[in-house]
Amino acid sequence: MESLPKDVLDKIKLFQKIEITEYYIYKNIAKMADDEDAKILDRIGEDELRHYNQWKKYTGEEVKPSKSMIFFYTALARIFGYTFALKLMERGEEKAQENYETVLANVPEAKKLLEEEIAHEEELLKLVDEERLRYIGSMVLGVNDAIVELSGALAGLTFALQNTLLVGVAALITGLAAALSMGASEYLSQRAEKTLNPVRAGIYTGLAYVISVIILVFPYFILSQQLLALSWTLINAILIIGLFTYYISVTKDYSFKREFRDMVLLSMSIAFISFLIGTLARIYFNIEI
Repeated sequence: MESLPKDVLDKIKLFQKIEITEYYIYKNIAKMADDEDAKILDRIGEDELRHYNQWKKYTGEEVKPSKSMIFFYTALARIFGYTFALKLMERGEEKAQENYETVLANVPEAKKLLEEEIAHEEELLKLVDEERLRYIGSMVLGVNDAIVELSGALAGLTFALQNTLLVGVAALITGLAAALSMGASEYLSQRAEKTLNPVRAGIYTGLAYVISVIILVFPYFILSQQLLALSWTLINAILIIGLFTYYISVTKDYSFKREFRDMVLLSMSIAFISFLIGTLARIYFNIEI
């Protein structure tokens, strides 16, 4: 076999490392997946191993996988679901595909490997059948409602009552009651539509709402300065929106920037209007606490 330039060999060794690392990631995640998805993941994992061995013909060297990346994506799949972990990994693989094209002149076989990598992506896009993704709409309902309603309520109560502990207790009671109401409403909605398990849909909605409520309210229980507590709450709201929107953008291939912008504008606008309502209510009713 004709000797390849050192820079090309270095890139091929990098490809080897990526392929053998992803082989172990796919195998680990396949153990968590549903039967049909597990078969697809096992097959893709075997393809990655085959790609590794094809690159090995050019370098003549064994390359060790990245244990940290295997641990990271396996843990990510356990926490956030395998669809999220794999699609996030495939996004990183797009850069590797660009590098494939740089060695095409020296390694004609790279073209076939690139085509197979693209096929992997298309197959992975179909892996959207794990339970938590079927109920993503229920979770979106819970998170969005909690942020929009509670951030506005906290803003209004802060200016009306001007006592962080009192505001926190009032918002917590309101938020937990709203979570139960939202969960019950989603249960009834899904029981009528018969598209999802109504009990699970209600649980996902209520749980997402409760978690959001706790994150939004807790600054009021540890701070005595109301404006500082409100500022922290609004920052938490933006962080929740950012993290949840990113999760959805990866799993559902949505535009992160558009969804994030729209949700932040909506929640912050409602919070601002609530500031005004709370201030006017305090002045009109002459509330002093």
